[in-house]
Order: sequence, then structure tokens, then C-alpha cells
Amino acid sequence: MELSFPEMPDPDPQDVEKGRLLFAGETTFLKGVVAMQGLPPADRIEVCFAGRSNVGKSSLINALTGRKGLARASNTPGRTQEINYFTAGDIYVVDLPGYGFANAPVAVVEKWQRLLKQYLQGRQTLRRVFVLIDARHGAKGVDEEIMTLLDQSAVTFQVVMTKIDKVKGPALADALNRTRAALAKHPAAYPELILTSSEKSIGIATLRSVIAGIEA
Repeated sequence: MELSFPEMPDPDPQDVEKGRLLFAGETTFLKGVVAMQGLPPADRIEVCFAGRSNVGKSSLINALTGRKGLARASNTPGRTQEINYFTAGDIYVVDLPGYGFANAPVAVVEKWQRLLKQYLQGRQTLRRVFVLIDARHGAKGVDEEIMTLLDQSAVTFQVVMTKIDKVKGPALADALNRTRAALAKHPAAYPELILTSSEKSIGIATLRSVIAGIEA
């Protein structure tokens, strides 16, 4: 029986090169957005990264772009309070505010979540959302909430497991199985997982090639 939501296979060498070239040039921070009217012109495709606070989103974006200080990594959950836009080649790479628990007042958290929903439902140039899930824990209820929102918004999303170097054997298998079970309920889910470690550079070439292969 074929495994549902298998790990994405290693890309072909030409796809690896295409992904490398996309991020070989300078990736630059464009702007931080706190309201929909502040979004840049929808003049190119964009991909975005979403995940619970402290899932390793900033570290993954830094590894993806090869620039350690591009996205601000922090041990304080909820530090990213805006939608951060970066330009890489001819696409936008978007870092969304962490969802779920955040070390901030309730009113501030609610404002972030409102902006997140408006963005996901209203950005026509958004081609894929990468939903980051910590491999030590697997999908949680708050992850399923964002998946449901993406279903409703008809936005394709793909799960990227982070920190796979931190867990091994049965514990990793259990987290992957919980994540696959959650994904089975969501029609907008892309059918393959990407397993990554920012520290060990695992899966980075695969993620780059996936982004480079997304059509306008």
C-alpha cells in the first residue's frame, strides 16, 4: 500500500541547480507589513512560510537564502509581529507571523491573526504556503486550524518538517504519522512532505528546487 504523504524524493540535479540559482543572488528584505494596504504590488508570484511560534521559521528562511541574519531568529515566541517580505530573484518570499502561543498581549495576538487570515484569503499571487511543523512534536491542533483556513482559502499548502536532526527512530516516525493523519483531512494539502534541518542543511536543496519549480 502506498504511503500517504510520503517524504518528497531528492530532486534531479537540474532541479537542484535551478533552486540554487534562484537563491544564488542577493535575497533582500523589502518591507514589514502590518496591514493589508501595506502589501507590495502583486507583480510576481510569492510563496510564504507559516508555523507556530518557535518552530524554526526564521532559521529555515536564513538557511534557504544562505544569509544567516536575513530573517530574525529569536527564542522569544511571537517576536515576529508583521508580514515580512523578501525578494529572491523574480519572486517574493514571505515570512508570516507565528501563530498560536505568543508572548504578547491578547489584543496584539488577535490583530496578527486577523491580518494573517486577510492575507491568506486575499493575495492572488500567493502560489504555495509552506506550513512548518516541528518534527519533535508533529501536527498540533493549532496547525490544523491554519490548514483549515488554507482549505477555505483554496491555497495549496505543503508541510515542511523542521528540526529533524533533533529526533530519531520511533519518535520521528510517530510525529510523521500524526502529521500525515492530520493532513488526510485537508484537501488543500500538497501530497508530499519535506523534511529539513536548518542546522544540518538537510532538505534545503529540495525546498529550494520546489520553490524554483512553482509556476506563475
